[in-house]
Amino acid sequence: MRKPLTHLVLLIVALLAGDSVAQSGGELRFCLRSEPKTLNPLLMSDDSSETIRYLTGGVLLRVNRLTQDLEPELATAWKLTNAGKTITFKLRENLRFSDGTTFSADDVAYTIQQLMDPAVHSPTGDAFRSGEGKVQTQALANNRIAITFSAPIAGLDKLFDQVAIISAKSPQKEMAVLGPYYVAENKAGAYLILKRNPNYWKRDSTGRPLPYIDAIRLDIQQNRDIEMLRLVRGEIDFINSLDAEYFDRVMSENPTMAHDAGASLDAEFMWFNQVPSSPLPSYKKTWFTSTNFRRAISEAINRDDLARIAFRGRARPAVGPISPANKFWFNSKLQPHPFDQKSALQRLSLDGFHLQNGALRDREGHVVEFSIITNSGNKYRERMATMIQQDLTAIGIKLNVVTLDFPSLIERMTRTFDYEACLLGLVNNELDPNSQMNVWLSSAENHQWNPSQKTPAKPWEAEIDKLMRAQASTLNAATRKEFVDKVQQIAWEQEPFIYLVNKNALSAVSPSLHNAHPVVLRPQVYWNIDQLSLGAEVARNR
Repeated sequence: MRKPLTHLVLLIVALLAGDSVAQSGGELRFCLRSEPKTLNPLLMSDDSSETIRYLTGGVLLRVNRLTQDLEPELATAWKLTNAGKTITFKLRENLRFSDGTTFSADDVAYTIQQLMDPAVHSPTGDAFRSGEGKVQTQALANNRIAITFSAPIAGLDKLFDQVAIISAKSPQKEMAVLGPYYVAENKAGAYLILKRNPNYWKRDSTGRPLPYIDAIRLDIQQNRDIEMLRLVRGEIDFINSLDAEYFDRVMSENPTMAHDAGASLDAEFMWFNQVPSSPLPSYKKTWFTSTNFRRAISEAINRDDLARIAFRGRARPAVGPISPANKFWFNSKLQPHPFDQKSALQRLSLDGFHLQNGALRDREGHVVEFSIITNSGNKYRERMATMIQQDLTAIGIKLNVVTLDFPSLIERMTRTFDYEACLLGLVNNELDPNSQMNVWLSSAENHQWNPSQKTPAKPWEAEIDKLMRAQASTLNAATRKEFVDKVQQIAWEQEPFIYLVNKNALSAVSPSLHNAHPVVLRPQVYWNIDQLSLGAEVARNR
């Protein structure tokens, strides 16, 4: 039976009204894994504190986590001059902090001076310290400011993504914010309540003020099982980052909540100890410093199996120091090293290694046996180590797996150098390759296979030093890309780190949370926090 037209019109109106309810109001809930160490945006270094900064801090420029492009925020335009030492911003006008204090170039100047003050010890400020000398700020007008550093900084504009502007004159100091939310309540060890900033400047395409959601409750919850249970019960709206095992549990409970954004920036890898002063036998030092030996070990490892079994298919074979998820900087000409144990044995034969009664021996007759250390309690690395052990057995190598508590692991890696090989991972929060300077410079402490070298031990290390310093002092993005591509090529050829897998960026999101598009960059789920909204039912129940 055909329904009257008037009934259809009323139905459409009702649906539109329901959508309107769903698009605003309510309280978003999710968990922090630890209590924030500080609420001062210039002093934040832990994950929980950085979450607060992202939700509350207004920045001049923002890296769009979906496109990875740099976009204007509090600044409408910017320009680099003076050989890359000066950046000039044009600011939005008529903006106010959450407490009503006006925003101007003076606030930017104050923020930068605090950021770069050695007495403040800002972790965020470290990225801007390219040379000796003080930073200079000049307010050219209420809406224009020039910032001059003592030396050029490659990728300078993108660094401002991490700099939340604080007020120079508000009595609330750093608690007065320009972001979508402000901290309204902080119950130590239990939760934080953030509320919508009434002075937030953004509006949607229809002119409605953002953000849509009224408040955010951040419960401090270290127990991953309890966090999962709360998600399933509908007590929280998302889990920003999951490992593969918990992701599979979400898939079994409610597949619509599971989101796999693909390979992340994070890498799992192994390396051999090449420190000359290490207490290793000289013949093992000869093995570990051989490119043929390292390349052979790499080819003997089945990366596809590591991804499929250890990470339940939620990882990808890794290529090198930059993940394919890093759209601009990844060298797309490179591919993961193939699994080819026949080729591995051929490479080893070039250095005099040979099989004898199923065991691999070096040219002097030493049986090839070594140990690999990793951190105890990390089930994924323990699984990988066991699988690598099996792979190397196929080419006659005996691998012993040793798990250590993290302090003991660090002691061996950085002080005694009493280890042969190590299996660990690297968390990458930044797209720019400058974030890996502390790993790839031969003089760096985190140059793990042979740290803090006075002069480069190998010609290829000297070449990487040269290329990394060149890219860091070059402002042309295309030229920097050429230098960084060459670094990746050398790392792929020499394999001081044997890159194994890039873990996938996994998250879980309730269907009641609208406009969530999880990505590979942190924060995966709430990167577009001012665009998120809650369903009508959730908004009513809370």
